[in-house]
Amino acid sequence: MRISTRVPDLSALDLLLSVIELGSLGRAAQAHGISQPSASSRIRYLEQLVGAPVLRRTSLGSTPTTEGRAIALIAREVIAAAQCLDAEISQLRSRRDAHLQVAASQTIVEYLFPQWLKELRADSPQTAVTLDACNSAQVVTALEEGRAQLGFMESPCPPQELDRQTVARDELLIVVSPQHPWARRTAITVEELADATLLQREVGSGARTAFERALKAPVPQWQPTTPLELSSTAAIKSAAVRGLAPAVLSSLAVTQEVKTGALTAVKVTGLRIQRSLLAVWPTGQRLTGPSRQLLAIARRTAHRQMRRGGTV
Repeated sequence: MRISTRVPDLSALDLLLSVIELGSLGRAAQAHGISQPSASSRIRYLEQLVGAPVLRRTSLGSTPTTEGRAIALIAREVIAAAQCLDAEISQLRSRRDAHLQVAASQTIVEYLFPQWLKELRADSPQTAVTLDACNSAQVVTALEEGRAQLGFMESPCPPQELDRQTVARDELLIVVSPQHPWARRTAITVEELADATLLQREVGSGARTAFERALKAPVPQWQPTTPLELSSTAAIKSAAVRGLAPAVLSSLAVTQEVKTGALTAVKVTGLRIQRSLLAVWPTGQRLTGPSRQLLAIARRTAHRQMRRGGTV
């Protein structure tokens, strides 16, 4: 149902009731935290809609006209209903803010989210958090189906129906065990990399998508072959340490292993895979409460954590 343009906004009605209650436009303006000229402007707006004066102004104050009393009679019910609506919306937001549902890709979950959660808990200990650890494609699905209010993903190409904001930057590395022939090389070529069987995440993961897009740029004829596909970063890392095959992993995931020598980062001539780690949410949906809070924490702490750990 479309509301008529003759219906005044709530602020004008609320001000009229205050003038009648307090007996003065100036005192009503003060009670509403506005200037007297602004209050006068709202009353004039109301009178233009009604087509008649709603207040009688004298040196002793302001009193309602017959038309003003008629408007005020209905306005009290309207303002009371608006207050009930406001209270209901506040309760709905309070219930929503009490439980934050997040979907995030595995690298973010394992290496960034714990610190984010620690800071969120310190700021809002009353907020319950549910985290769905998945791949980037599944993050999109969780948002589309309403199973998450906020998502974090590594995919270089999020769908247009999601708003996004970069929270950190990362680099994908080719890593091998120290016994692998590549570990003794200064660098390998992109052609050698394209011909190799690699340990990778499953289709739909941000790391897999970013790697395939990056490799096709210098080797346009390259087509993905069947890799050694594992759905866990930890499993890929463990297999690489044991010498099963070279692995494609986030620099966040292998910082310690490269530092200790358990894995060796291999330089690939003409190829460097840098990517953005994104916060995503449905387009047009305004982040509020814990969602907005978590996004701010993610931007702040992810940069801080990457400066401490660094990218290899």
